[in-house]
Amino acid sequence: MSRLIINGKKRLRGEAEVQGAKNSVLPILAASILCSDTSVIHNCPDLSDVRATINILRFLGCKAELSGGTLVCDSSGLNATHIPDSLMRELRSSIIFLGALLARTGSASLGFPGGCEIGPRPIDIHLKALEALGVSIKDEHGIFRCTAPEGLHGGRVSLSFPSVGATENVMICAALAEGITVITNAAREPEICDLADYLNSCGAVIGGAGEGTIVIEGVQKLHGAQHTVIPDRIAAATLMSCAASTGGSIMLKNVIPSHLGAVLSVFEECGSDVLIRGGCIMLDSPLRSCAPKIIRTMPYPGFPTDAQAPIMGMAARSRGTTLFVENIFENRYLHVSGLLRMGANIKVEGKVAVLQGVESLHGAEVNALDLRGAAALITAALGAEGKTTLGGVKYLDRGYDCFEAQLQSLGADIQRV
Repeated sequence: MSRLIINGKKRLRGEAEVQGAKNSVLPILAASILCSDTSVIHNCPDLSDVRATINILRFLGCKAELSGGTLVCDSSGLNATHIPDSLMRELRSSIIFLGALLARTGSASLGFPGGCEIGPRPIDIHLKALEALGVSIKDEHGIFRCTAPEGLHGGRVSLSFPSVGATENVMICAALAEGITVITNAAREPEICDLADYLNSCGAVIGGAGEGTIVIEGVQKLHGAQHTVIPDRIAAATLMSCAASTGGSIMLKNVIPSHLGAVLSVFEECGSDVLIRGGCIMLDSPLRSCAPKIIRTMPYPGFPTDAQAPIMGMAARSRGTTLFVENIFENRYLHVSGLLRMGANIKVEGKVAVLQGVESLHGAEVNALDLRGAAALITAALGAEGKTTLGGVKYLDRGYDCFEAQLQSLGADIQRV
């Protein structure tokens, strides 16, 4: 099993390029099966979640190859409509294949998604939304067998919560449905816009992405296309957290600053200087940051749940007290136990965590239990005294492409063993 060895107190300095967005590329790859030919996806990060998605595509009969940040997917040979449980449980976003298979073939059979155990990800909101498009669903001991006996048709879908995954599933499925579909209370995340841009480049007719109401006019056929994935705003937030934890100064390239509004304001509150120039963000941090007063996770454009953990890792050594309120997932404080081992002062009660910044952290043997928790522990370890040994690196690899090498290029003392 791989581990990371981190020797802290090295100020990060230099330039870093932000990878392509994990939360964009996964639904885009699922949507590529709507086309009966080849799509070319640029700026695709090499992640274990991407590899798991490629495995699903290949099982379904597609050809998919990732090389040098470009993924080529030929879905002309798609010959299956079911995904085995072993593949479904490799990642949390595997449920996105439900809408894609229904749109392409009219049927789908799959089980519950897997991935990091950060709390339940109910799929009932997905199923209810797809029923509005004419989908019939039977639950056979945890296997969902879905068909469209009278064909897919447009409909009105009102989401009880602006779920990103459910919004994506409906968009993908409705792209080839007959008639017009209207999604209200839709998710507004930038990744939704990226998926819409890809589908539209394939011949879909989707309007309103990024707003609360999305309108999809179904078409009879889609074709392959070339698409460049947007930069990963969570990877950018993580790199800034790592730099701030060490009192560092970095410039991020290949970033869309408008996607990070709620995050950038937190760094400014912590005393960092933030300068935006085009597609670059420059961050200059004090040796010890001020504690942000409150971090409340919300759907976009609010503060992203995926950035909560890295910010907590950065704030652990800050001046003052921070109140964290996690409103998206029930079990998103798995990293706290590791931070406590490093000397942090954090108390958790339900969805609330109260962090009292300490003057210094110390290295320790810790274990990551989820993707963003791994990022939190690395962030804290970079600013801590002494050596930290981090296990559970497999979780980090779900969402960060060669992360330790990127940190090394900024001056961090970190290595994988």
